[in-house]
Amino acid sequence: MSERSLDVICLGRSSVDLYGEQIGGRLEDMQTFAKYVGGCPANIAVGTARLGLRSGLITRVGDEQMGRFIVETLDFEGVDTSRITFDPNRLTALVILGIRDRETFPHIFYRPDCADMAIRSEHIDEEYIASSKALLVTGTHLSRTGVEETSRTAIAYARATGTKVVLDIDYRPVLWGLTGHAMGDNRFVADSSITRRLQSVLPDADLIVGTEEEIHITGGFEDTNEALQTIRRLSNGIIVCKRGALGCTVYDAAIPENLEDGISFDGRPVAVLNTLGAGDGFMSGFLRGWLADEDLETCCRYANGTGALVVSRNGCAPAMPSWRELRVFLDNEFSVADSDGPGLDQIHRTTTRQRSWPTVQALAFDHRFQFEQLADRHNTDYDRISIFKSLIADAFCNAANNVKGAGAIVDSQYGEKALHRLTGNGYWIARPVEQPGSRPLRFESNNNIGLELRTWPAEHVVKCLVYYHPDDPESLRAEQESKLLELFEACLLTNHDLLLEVIPPSNLPRNAVTTARILTAMYDRGIYPDWWKLPPENDPYEWKSTCDVIAHHDPHCRGIVILGLNAPESELAQCFDAARKQPLCKGFAVGRTIFWEAAENWFAGHMSSSEAVKTISESFERLAAKW
Repeated sequence: MSERSLDVICLGRSSVDLYGEQIGGRLEDMQTFAKYVGGCPANIAVGTARLGLRSGLITRVGDEQMGRFIVETLDFEGVDTSRITFDPNRLTALVILGIRDRETFPHIFYRPDCADMAIRSEHIDEEYIASSKALLVTGTHLSRTGVEETSRTAIAYARATGTKVVLDIDYRPVLWGLTGHAMGDNRFVADSSITRRLQSVLPDADLIVGTEEEIHITGGFEDTNEALQTIRRLSNGIIVCKRGALGCTVYDAAIPENLEDGISFDGRPVAVLNTLGAGDGFMSGFLRGWLADEDLETCCRYANGTGALVVSRNGCAPAMPSWRELRVFLDNEFSVADSDGPGLDQIHRTTTRQRSWPTVQALAFDHRFQFEQLADRHNTDYDRISIFKSLIADAFCNAANNVKGAGAIVDSQYGEKALHRLTGNGYWIARPVEQPGSRPLRFESNNNIGLELRTWPAEHVVKCLVYYHPDDPESLRAEQESKLLELFEACLLTNHDLLLEVIPPSNLPRNAVTTARILTAMYDRGIYPDWWKLPPENDPYEWKSTCDVIAHHDPHCRGIVILGLNAPESELAQCFDAARKQPLCKGFAVGRTIFWEAAENWFAGHMSSSEAVKTISESFERLAAKW
């Protein structure tokens, strides 16, 4: 199977999970919700992709915003979405979930006639199934006639083409119509008709995975041994019984009299926050080993480790670890006690980002007091600043198609209209949080910075400029570092990238290692920006020493963009030549070099709006060409 283009295709449920953020509260009392991709097959598609497998998903979503959210998220995760179809008549499924305590996770499934229950056999392509090493089906898509037929069609194609069949029992009584909507967290109700339906697919399954309750419903007995014996009579496949914190037991041959005589593997102790995604994480880890022909001990080690990491975090799909994160966890580079500490969390954050930016060439026009000074000089109202920033946005849009990795840094004070216009179009977008010119650093919002960032779109990068020098008085350094740490932690909680712009004050001495010393101080304080925005320099040694510090402390840093400081284009071009030799230097974020001459002429009445747009657009393209 080594030549097959996919490792696993998951078939079935996809939904939007809305997680209540008030942990410990009732669903009735939830005030805010976090939005994630959900549904067992979708979660496993994400989990396996993060662990380095080539995964695909066959499902159906509504032809609306939530359906597009699922597809876009899976695309960013590297999941093949070519067989996800949009349903014009049905809505994407929703699930509302909460965390009451470590054992209670109430959730409500909004799935009546949802899009993924409308997958039909005509949506299954035999060649596509044959392109994968394995097909994963779940019990939920045996619960209704239409999707049951679809699942059986996919299984038949898999058997005909040598694709392995994986059954994730995934038993939710509410989805079989056995409980009321308020009992979505109920995991077991005995029902002989469901048992017969599940048993009918066992002969075709190469791998069967379930909890003890799921083994009971599949085997038809509430005694685990009897249930396993029944499953074994119907299937020669590997049976994996998930046992939560106890790990798992695997049966690859006859079921022993004493179940403990199966191949058992202990779980990893972690602080449990949310068990809802544990099974999907477990399956993802097991498949990472099984599809690579690893031995069962290795498969279970991956499975238990992945499940342990998932239960230590909120959400299901977003909690899935990356391959590097799992290896670090299992190899004890961090102790188990630190599994939810900053080290492992930082690896998770930086290795599961959804979008890469090999190059960023940004037009920065978040300037505020400089424009206020310009308006004052020309005795004009500040409203004209907003008008001019809209012209800059026009120029940006005119040039963006000719600029690789086009981006913008825009404020919401005078650039709100431009910010809204550029958001949601695939550009790299950042916006500032600092009070202009503040030293020590102060944030523009008077509110808690974490609450402020909660109001921002997820795609917005948090940009913060700090005037900092490693030889500043200790009290000043400590105060500024404390504010930056507060900001970094807020970005972690709200899942925003952080762009840290550092400019050493001009009245303090600076040499070839000043920037490297600044970055070292930040990392030592526990501040790990996703991006650095640094002053232009011509010295290759300075760029190397700076990049060496980043590579040592944060090998997954997105990179550096170079600021302009209103330097002439020719000077910036020389700086670009020196910086480009370092792979971490990804581009630039330059403003006044591009637009300031046009701004001066426009505010003075010497240039029309159309001329300003043309001038700025050409200048932006010209600087991008120099990079």
